[in-house]
Amino acid sequence: MEEFYIWFLLTFLSFFLILYAYLHFSKNSNTLSNIFGFGAIFCVFINILIFLPLMYQDISLHSGILTIWILALCLPLILIGITIIISTGLLFLLKNIFKSKHFSSFSEKMKKSITKRSKATNDIYRKIPHILIFIGLFILWYIGVVNVKSLAGSTEGMIPFENNILSLYLQVLTIPNSIKNVLLSLGWFYYLLFFFFYVFCLCILANEFSRKTKNFVFPFNIFCTIFLCEEEKQEYGTYLYFAVGHMFAAFVCPPMVFFTILGMSSIADLMTSQIGIRYGKTHICWNKNKTWEGTSAGVIICFIISIFFIGIIWGLIVTLCFLFIDTCTNKPINLSDNLLFPLGTAIVYLLIRFFFNLNYTSIILAWI
Repeated sequence: MEEFYIWFLLTFLSFFLILYAYLHFSKNSNTLSNIFGFGAIFCVFINILIFLPLMYQDISLHSGILTIWILALCLPLILIGITIIISTGLLFLLKNIFKSKHFSSFSEKMKKSITKRSKATNDIYRKIPHILIFIGLFILWYIGVVNVKSLAGSTEGMIPFENNILSLYLQVLTIPNSIKNVLLSLGWFYYLLFFFFYVFCLCILANEFSRKTKNFVFPFNIFCTIFLCEEEKQEYGTYLYFAVGHMFAAFVCPPMVFFTILGMSSIADLMTSQIGIRYGKTHICWNKNKTWEGTSAGVIICFIISIFFIGIIWGLIVTLCFLFIDTCTNKPINLSDNLLFPLGTAIVYLLIRFFFNLNYTSIILAWI
């Protein structure tokens, strides 16, 4: 691991650049969302930078875990940088050498077709990727659990030995040479979820930053041009807050809790907006953009999802979080619910699990 300090420096500088760019392109009118978004990214990045030297101190981690961690952290940064350079160069060639107008004409056609859609249809198009992520990751988890249990006779690797994450964090910081035991206790599926959203978040950040600089290009910029409203084009797209919030939640929550949060942010949120748009008549007095019909539908779906993953008691807690967040964003709290759903619920789980030692029970695990 002679190259460790080079990789660490690369990671440190990349994270610093990302945080600087996040602040640089933040819009004052969306201050609260940007503060919480920056805080979530900073929390994840600073802890990664703390864990890497601690892992380096344990020689037994050098040949395996540390190498995988460094590659998982650095390769996405390098590949995204290369993608931006190539995409920017290709667009420059198309615009200035070949004088191609195909992209602009395609964009205009897509905009015209989108304007013809209803509000409910547009809402489905914007939120269906979130549901597909939830379904895809859950299917992957389910297949993994079934296969691991059939081969090994247990769910080792899929379910953490200990789900009190804040207690594990304090253990790493206070007990010397404990990081190896903590890392191994979380299981490999925890890391799959986190690094998936780590890469997803980096891609979305690159997309937003390149879009705002207007000097660089990322392949997904065209979708921002087509799908974002004028207000979002000036600020950050709501999908950025979704990515940031769930990267934080995946970092601080065990898989069952994270699936609950992801299901709440995708399925329950979509049900809330769809019922509200189609059938909502009773507007919330302090939040005129939302209705009690939509919120009630979301609460029911959230509770059903929570029961299956974390049991009735935790289901009630998470559902109350959903109710509070849904009715209070964006008014009276001017904060994106795409960010506050995962961020707020993850923090509530960390604190209650740590201070009250309240564990969850999973119906899904009992069935398998």
